Amino acid sequence: AVPFVRASAVSSRRGALAGALGARRHLSLHEYQSLALFQDFGVAVPKIAVAHSVSEATEIAKGFPGDEVVIKTQVLAGGRGLGHFRENNFQGGVHIIKKDKASEFAEKMLGKTLITKQTGAAGKPCNVVMFAEKFEIKTEKYFAILMDRGSGGPIMIGSKTGGTSIEDIAEKDPSAIVKLPIDIMEGISSAQSLDMAEKMGFSGAQAASAAKSIEGLYKVFIECDCTMVEINPFAELTDGRVIVCDAKVGFDDNAEFRQKAIHDKRDLSQEDPQEVEAKKFDLNYIKLSGSVACMVNGAGLAMSTMDLLALCGGSPANFLDVGGAANKDTITAAFKIIQADPDVKSIFINIFGGIMRCDVIADGVVAAVKEVGLSKPLIVRLVGTNVEQGKKIIQESGLDVIAISDFTEAAKKAVEMAKLAK
Repeated sequence: AVPFVRASAVSSRRGALAGALGARRHLSLHEYQSLALFQDFGVAVPKIAVAHSVSEATEIAKGFPGDEVVIKTQVLAGGRGLGHFRENNFQGGVHIIKKDKASEFAEKMLGKTLITKQTGAAGKPCNVVMFAEKFEIKTEKYFAILMDRGSGGPIMIGSKTGGTSIEDIAEKDPSAIVKLPIDIMEGISSAQSLDMAEKMGFSGAQAASAAKSIEGLYKVFIECDCTMVEINPFAELTDGRVIVCDAKVGFDDNAEFRQKAIHDKRDLSQEDPQEVEAKKFDLNYIKLSGSVACMVNGAGLAMSTMDLLALCGGSPANFLDVGGAANKDTITAAFKIIQADPDVKSIFINIFGGIMRCDVIADGVVAAVKEVGLSKPLIVRLVGTNVEQGKKIIQESGLDVIAISDFTEAAKKAVEMAKLAK
């Protein structure tokens, strides 16, 4: 039973990290930002407006037709409609309201923290609310574009059924999912977009309208360096319009240099402060839920380190790859980030010196400890390029550091010290 438990622990941590890394690679925009971007590319979207204050909300609501309007909290998390606000326990981040109630609802949302299944107990701050026109949906479809390894390019995915999880749709009826690869060199044609719209269940004038939006969404995907565009629902309204009602869009961080206008929209208040700080120094840092902080060079060694900690009965507090181009300043910044984490009970620095020299790591660690102090047990394993110089720097520093050369023994010690500190 024990090997199974250990294997499960390793697997769960790899799964958690994989999800975290996926989230880390993609810039996410708020709903209102995505809809505005779509509109620029000729995609049909509902009428929307945003408010940053209660007074602004009151005036904006007046500009919508009819007696009612939709108000939606803008946080980067799913399940907003079923969430609640921590400060006042107000239920729901999405409401259909009378326009004269706009200030009342905005007051309950703005400046508060929305907690959903996706945010965890920490929640996400709501600094903006979006108002949207109220409309009646006749049918809901699902549509997405993402990169497909199998076809070597973009693939469109659609379904006649929308408004719910695509995973649930696929599990219930795999044949309900329509897939259409696009040649990335040729681009999408009018015939392909119309074919996709019809396979999703649109017909007549609605199929033509949906096809036009599909072409626009493909342009967004390609020209804005997206990793994913997901529309759920892609809806036909009772008034005959076909519009994008809600969307998730991911942008490749590697393309930030050529998509500056889009990446400038990043809302740092929605991200982990430690990850934001790490990004300033080009550190690959992901906050996890364990108690042993890791500072490692190379993603492979980082994964191995986390696996070994799990096998030794511990749990990693983070993924932190300092890379091969780190210097004294970046090592100091990395150390400050992990030492400042209140969940961290011990720190394990595991370096295999290749491109990254052990003496550079040692210099950075010593400088960081002297600057911010050492309040948690520190275990250091140095192997490889300039290892003797690195060990000498640490020994002569006079710091209370536990130096261990054996990988397994070092990991066991880090776990032991974390448990003693709890």
